[in-house]
Amino acid sequence: MSGTTTPPPSAADIERIADREYRRIPAFLRDNVDPVMIRVVDFPSDDVQEEMELESPYELLGLYQGVSLDQSGVGDVREDVDMIFLYRRPLLDYWIETGDSLEDVVRHVLIHEIGHHFGLSDEDMERIEAAG
Repeated sequence: MSGTTTPPPSAADIERIADREYRRIPAFLRDNVDPVMIRVVDFPSDDVQEEMELESPYELLGLYQGVSLDQSGVGDVREDVDMIFLYRRPLLDYWIETGDSLEDVVRHVLIHEIGHHFGLSDEDMERIEAAG
């Protein structure tokens, strides 16, 4: 019996999903994150894993890197572009384990990481996600 297998979603596939889901995020979040770039990579870098003291690279689905709005001032000079990293392999594992749609998983991580950009608490982000 020969079976066909579908390849797992690529980084480009997840970027397309992230783009669609980003547009579904409430406008009050979306309107203020234009300077934030979203990048999909397989795993967190070794530096991130060490800094966050991860036991496994699968522990982290996404990461906001940059200066959050609650910690930056109007006159601050930006040295780098703020980024949201989505980690493809951990996202795919989480998707398989939970049975949630990949779109819902990506949207959840985006809201969580954009929430960090705003300095929101986990409770705030859960309310935003539950609302829509």
